Amino acid sequence: MIEKFPMTAEGLKKLREELENLKNSERPKVIKAIADAREHGDLSENAEYHAARERQSFIEGRIVELENKITRAEVIDPSKLDNSKVTFGATVVLTDLETDKKNTYKIVGADEADIEQNLISISAPLCKAMINKKVGDVFEVQTPKGLKEYQINSIDFK
Repeated sequence: MIEKFPMTAEGLKKLREELENLKNSERPKVIKAIADAREHGDLSENAEYHAARERQSFIEGRIVELENKITRAEVIDPSKLDNSKVTFGATVVLTDLETDKKNTYKIVGADEADIEQNLISISAPLCKAMINKKVGDVFEVQTPKGLKEYQINSIDFK
């Protein structure tokens, strides 16, 4: 059975845009750079040629990776989920019970996670600990600094 990757519609759109850019812009640029570098003669000492080949290898690998992820993406529509508990696609406001600090996280697929944007992966320990919890629930999660307790303040699917 093929493993599916849960993803938001926005996350899938970003992967498709990256794939299109690699195929239609980056790949032709690197092919031209390789051709130009070849014209300079001896390839064994041609740094531009080697750099372009390395870039080409990265681009081709990323294209294969993106195509694989896109075909295995399972777009989850949060509006069809039970919004009384924490599930994929939820935006959750938590309070750290030790510091009283509030944090807001949106639960997304692994490829969409970006802690700087408060996008947390469905497979992250914090996320795993809060799945299926409801507003007001307190839960614990093991962190590098030890066991932490959080309380769920709100769950939203905006």
